[in-house]
Order: sequence, then structure tokens, then C-alpha cells
Amino acid sequence: MKLHFFVFIILIFSNTIAQESRISIHKEQLEFYNNKDAPPIEKVHVLTGLDVLVAKQLHLITGKNIGLVTNHTGVDKKGIPNYEIFMQLDDVYLNTIFAPEHGFYGNVSAGQKIADKKSEDFPTIFSLYGKTRKPTPEMLEGLDLIIYDIQDVGARFYTYISTMGLVMEAAAESGIHVIILDRPNPIAGKIEGPILNMNHKSFVGMYPIPIRYGLTCGELAKIIVGEEWISALPELTVIKMEGWKKNLYFNETDLTLIPPSPNIPDVETAVIYPGMCLIEGTNLSEGRGTLFPFKWIGAPWIDGKKLAQTMNKKQLPGIVFEPISFTPVSMQGKSLYPKYENELCHGVFCKIINFRQYNSVETGLQLILTINELYSDRLQIKSSIKRLWGNEDLLRNNMLKNADDIMSLYDSSLNLFNEKSSAYHLYE
Repeated sequence: MKLHFFVFIILIFSNTIAQESRISIHKEQLEFYNNKDAPPIEKVHVLTGLDVLVAKQLHLITGKNIGLVTNHTGVDKKGIPNYEIFMQLDDVYLNTIFAPEHGFYGNVSAGQKIADKKSEDFPTIFSLYGKTRKPTPEMLEGLDLIIYDIQDVGARFYTYISTMGLVMEAAAESGIHVIILDRPNPIAGKIEGPILNMNHKSFVGMYPIPIRYGLTCGELAKIIVGEEWISALPELTVIKMEGWKKNLYFNETDLTLIPPSPNIPDVETAVIYPGMCLIEGTNLSEGRGTLFPFKWIGAPWIDGKKLAQTMNKKQLPGIVFEPISFTPVSMQGKSLYPKYENELCHGVFCKIINFRQYNSVETGLQLILTINELYSDRLQIKSSIKRLWGNEDLLRNNMLKNADDIMSLYDSSLNLFNEKSSAYHLYE
């Protein structure tokens, strides 16, 4: 009888310890949720540059032969595409459309080349993500004006802004006026990360700006021209938004976010993207091939619970990490042949709980360094990461120690960039 009682006590004690162990996995995470901001009571009313142009400044395009740089995100407040609006206006002639990466309809996977399209009843669509990334003189022939109207994300390596610069350069060489229809920077005016070392200039980084540069596309266009970051400078007009403030996040406005590309489905992913896109420069899965790209990070050889606990102990502002297992698969129009295709991966689900506290670039760096600390024999940092990070610092073994020390290297250059870019701000 005593033996049975003793065994019973041991079982209860063991079960209590196991239960406490299970709870401890998420204990630190749940504490963070108590600090979660309440959503805005009222959305801020914002009119995009397209809305302002049509309502108040049509004289700028009347009588003009227009080339339009756009995709599926170029819609007005009511969701009507810009090209439909222009085609219905009297004495406005939409001759040509130029489409960036992901195509005119935004349904092409990253990196896939896109062909031109011609039809009798529609303007010719030239792809600027195929054989040609900069419009040729032949493409621009007969145009009086080029209009750029695309929803940006706010990260240096998002290629729409590279296309914008190449279009402005080509327009200048052909003597064509450029109009930028401004849209929100969905991740607000915060700046983070290193300035691009121009020795590593590429299509995923063309300008000496931080990873998270805190400008709208109109403001960026102005600084590109003002600082002469392209070889030919066009006559430039930016149609400002109405109601926009630089510290707003997109979900604080009354605008509807159309996913800018197949793997940026919502504002939270856009906020995470500047930091978690760095994962693309490693042998980790960045979540492509799942429903949560850039939020699910992992690999077959990671212990998700251990990684989540280690990351949560850092108490990074505005984010918690939960263990997750997932299997990347090819998804037509979103991700073809993702890393670890059809292999079970383990890792973390990155969940933002406070946009304003969250530091995107530092968090992405912290995650890479933590995985390097836990799995130094398995993690591979590829040479291509220098194009994303902007320099070769992350390829040096002695740099892969302390994220705070790495980030502090860029404080002075960020301050200088902030001072320089302030001259080009259009919004308070």
C-alpha cells in the first residue's frame, strides 16, 4: 500500500513538472501580449496621388501621350485601376504600360522573367523584368509623359524602386517628363540598417539608402534626382497624397492594402520583411512556399521550441516567437521550388504585437545570429547576403557575435541619411 502511494505521489509530481515545462515554453511570450497596443479608434483619411491627380490636377495629363508604370496595386480610392481611369478620360492618351517584377497583374513568382504583351484593344504592356529592365528609346517613342503609380513596401531590396529609378533615367535621356503618383510607405517613416555600399549595387539595391529607408516613393524619387543617383535627371513632378503623415502605418489609414507582391499579403508581413528577407541570404527557409512567408522561419535541423525560448529571452521589442513546424511546397504564382521543398521544417512563427516598438532589421539580424550560435555547424550564410545587407560585414566570422554591436556601427550613417533625406520630405 505504501509503495502504491509512493508511486502515486511520484506520478503527480512528474506530471506537475511536465505541465510547468510545457507552460514555460510560452511563458515569456504571453507576458508580452499584455503590452499590445489597442487598434486605432478611427482610421486616418488618405487620398493617394492618383486620387489627387484625377480630382484636382487633370490639366497635367490632358492632351498627353502617356506611358504608365504600374501593376495591380495602382488603383484609386474606390479600387478602380489607374489604366481604366486614364483610358476613359477625354483627351488623355494611354499608349504604353510598363510592368515591374511580378508582372502587370502581380501574380508572378519572385525572379520569374515576364514577356511583353500586345493586343489590339489595349495598350502594349512592356515587361521591365525580363530581358529589359530599363525602357529602351523605342519603347518610349511618341510619349510626352511617364506616370509611375505602384504601391511600394519600404525596403531597399524591393525591386519596384529600382525600376522607378531606371524609368526616370530612361525618361531623362529621351526628354520625357515624369510624374510620380505618391502612395504610402506602409511601414511608416522609421529608418533601420546599414546604408548600401555602392560597391554592391545591384537590382536589389541601387541607391545609398538604409534597408528600411522611411520615405514614400515620391520622396525617394526626389532624393534620387536631387542627389544625382542616376546618370540622367528628368523633369520630375510628385503628386502628393492628402492626409498622409510620415509616422503612419498603412493599417492606420482608411486605404485598402492590395498585396504589393505574392509574398507580401498584409501589412504585418511588410513590416517584418526588411529584416526577415535577410534569411534569403542563408540556407534557412524564409517561409516561401507557405501561407506565412517571412513569418515562418526554419529548417529541418532546428529545434523550434528551443529557438523560440532563446529568442523570447532576448525580450526584443514588439515581437514574440512561437514554435512552428511547416512544409514548404511549390505554389503557382507565389513560390516555385522553395527551399526545403516538401521537407518538414521546424522553427519559429514571428508574431508582431507592437508595430511601433518593433525593430525589423535588428530582429532579423538577431534571429540569424541566434541560429548561428545554436547551429553553427549547420547554418550557412551565403555570399549573396551582402547584396541584401549592403556590405560584407555579415560574411566576417568575427562579426557574427553581438547584434547590438553590429547595429551600432551604422548609427552615425543613419543620422547623416536622416539629415540629408529631411530636405526631401513631403509630409510632416
